[in-house]
Amino acid sequence: MKPETEEWITKAEGDLRTAVRESTANESPNYDAACFHAQQCAEKYLKARLVEGGYPVPKIHDLDALLNRVLTLEPSWGILREGLQQLTDMAVEIRYPGLTADADDAELAIQVASHSRKLARIALQMTA
Repeated sequence: MKPETEEWITKAEGDLRTAVRESTANESPNYDAACFHAQQCAEKYLKARLVEGGYPVPKIHDLDALLNRVLTLEPSWGILREGLQQLTDMAVEIRYPGLTADADDAELAIQVASHSRKLARIALQMTA
């Protein structure tokens, strides 16, 4: 595996740990942060797959746009589209006043990120 791919994975794993920690905190769970970090986890795994496939990594955060690039390498990942679109919306909208994530939002975000993670790790020949 390429060193840059490993770096993306390391950062993605940190984001997933943060998302889970924030969503399950006994005191003052930060569901907004959980959603944001879940989106970051999925984004970084998509970028890791691009790097490993020899593709340039665009400086974008739109998971749908990233998925479109990854589909040339992993056509079966189209099943992620709906969840990744929700994750992008969640992560962007909750950063501003007017909308706050709740426990259900955080749970959904972590599920989508975890599914993306699983597919990426299988494609990268890692343990899921």
